[in-house]
Amino acid sequence: MSSLHLGILMDPIDHIKPFKDSTLAMMLAARRRGWELHYMEGRDLRLEAGRTWARTRTLEVFDDADRWFLPGPEEDLPLDRLDLVLMRKDPPFDLEYLYLTHLLESAEGRGLAVFNPPAALRDANEKLFALRWPELTPPNLVTCDLTRIKAFLSQQGDIVLKPLDAMGGASVFRITASDPNLTVIWETLTQHGRRLVLAQRFLPEVLEGGDRRILLIDGEPVPYALARMPPPGEIRANLAVGGRGHGVELSDRDLAIAERIGPELRRRGIVFAGIDVIGGYLTEVNVTSPTCIRELDRAYGLDIAGRLLDCIERRLAP
Repeated sequence: MSSLHLGILMDPIDHIKPFKDSTLAMMLAARRRGWELHYMEGRDLRLEAGRTWARTRTLEVFDDADRWFLPGPEEDLPLDRLDLVLMRKDPPFDLEYLYLTHLLESAEGRGLAVFNPPAALRDANEKLFALRWPELTPPNLVTCDLTRIKAFLSQQGDIVLKPLDAMGGASVFRITASDPNLTVIWETLTQHGRRLVLAQRFLPEVLEGGDRRILLIDGEPVPYALARMPPPGEIRANLAVGGRGHGVELSDRDLAIAERIGPELRRRGIVFAGIDVIGGYLTEVNVTSPTCIRELDRAYGLDIAGRLLDCIERRLAP
């Protein structure tokens, strides 16, 4: 395919950790193909006279921990003038994030290809989407009612509470039946019963086998997962809170989970997703800005971003 004009909508590039950033891996793969990069943040988009515009800067990128990007000239252009946009802004999935999906969808209506699609980002909440497959998930409850959370805790004995719009293990609490802090945790997470949360049975397997991140491209799994292990004294295995990852081959259970949800991802146009599996249970389906490309590439000599761009090229082909 001839050179493409690729927009990257992301958080500030000067704040990323280049050795582990999956979006940088995608940009490096795009530049190897001769694609032109147009970098933008959420604040750079606007809707004017029914058309989405963006203030962008061209980028040169480098696989260098000290100097990973060089910005080029700034340009103000209709977003649909680009060939495609990768939406790689991290959660929280708040109202500003929601509004960005509407602006992207407006440009999509004028022919712009957006990955993952704005409608899919809105519909596939990373905590709730996994619950479409109750046979794959641990016992769970979505509520803002303290009485129901107490009853669920009494049934399970050991649970975690999670907000529905965060990432990286933020505000995840483990609660046991004897924990005196349940009420204050509930007050904090639900804002005194005004916000829904996810209660989920605690899976002790995370302490020994880790939280396995499995990447899927167009519904097909990469053959290896990153098993993220919690740091000492923690239950959260997320790399953002100090978890350590090592590569593992996918188990039969991992493959069965990926096979079960892959068709639905393809149906929604979700070309890149990261599912989390603990103790053989599906716990999350991440579609906003999944990570772990660079760790798996290093461990197994892969080119996951290149495989992703191959998939995108096939999608763009006439």
